[in-house]
Amino acid sequence: MRLANDWRMWRMRSRPERWLLLEAMVGLFLGRAAIGLLPFEQVASLLGLAPENVSGVTPGDYALQLEWKPSAVAVQIGWAVRTVAARVPEHAICLVQTLAGAAMLRRRDIPCTLSLGIARDGTGFAAHAWLRCGDVILTGAGGHDRFTTISAFVAARAASQPTPV
Repeated sequence: MRLANDWRMWRMRSRPERWLLLEAMVGLFLGRAAIGLLPFEQVASLLGLAPENVSGVTPGDYALQLEWKPSAVAVQIGWAVRTVAARVPEHAICLVQTLAGAAMLRRRDIPCTLSLGIARDGTGFAAHAWLRCGDVILTGAGGHDRFTTISAFVAARAASQPTPV
């Protein structure tokens, strides 16, 4: 029954939304393969993400990314990644979702910040990843606030991008 519902919803989507969903599906597949085959630093580098020091106030790109106002396209990318990930939950963990979203944003020269955090849980530690564009969290928003950010990777701002508002 779920397949029939998914197919019906697919047909109701516009062509640009369908392309975003397909791109998200490919991005999730490639993100899953990348974290299984490559060190994370290499994956981040391939996506144009540079590590940023997030301990305390930073004068660098991290602070600027938080001021950036995301476009409707960025919000739609977050929707597409979350929608596809919901259909393959065992393979689309939070880190894979952030990588897919970051790749889609990079293709469009939209700045973003990929954050990694940890928190104590009942048995030890839990880890989480979320993708932010400006003040909007595109993927990994659920419960991200209980995690302490230990590392952030920032997409280099393209020279053609306007300054943040």
